Amino acid sequence: MMPLWTQWWVWMSAALILATAEVLLPGYIFLGFALGAAVMGVLILLGVSATGFALTLVIFSVLSLISYLAMRKFFGLRKGQVKIWDTDINE
Repeated sequence: MMPLWTQWWVWMSAALILATAEVLLPGYIFLGFALGAAVMGVLILLGVSATGFALTLVIFSVLSLISYLAMRKFFGLRKGQVKIWDTDINE
C-alpha cells in the first residue's frame, strides 16, 4: 500500500480545504498554499513524484512560496502607488 502523501487526490483535497479556508479567512495566505497543493497534486497525477516525504514537503513549500510571491506581485500595490484612506472606521 502506498503512503497517503503520494496520492494525487490527497493533495487536491488539501488544496480544496485550503481554498475554502481562504474564503473564510481572506488575506491571500491560504490561497498560496492551496495553489501549491494543487500543483503538487497535478505533478503527482502526471507521474512526477518525490522519493521521500521530506522532499515532497520541500517541493510543496517551494511551489507555495512561488505562488504566494506571484499573487503578491499581481494583487499588490503597483510601483509608485500609495494606499490612501478616505474613510475612518470610527466615523
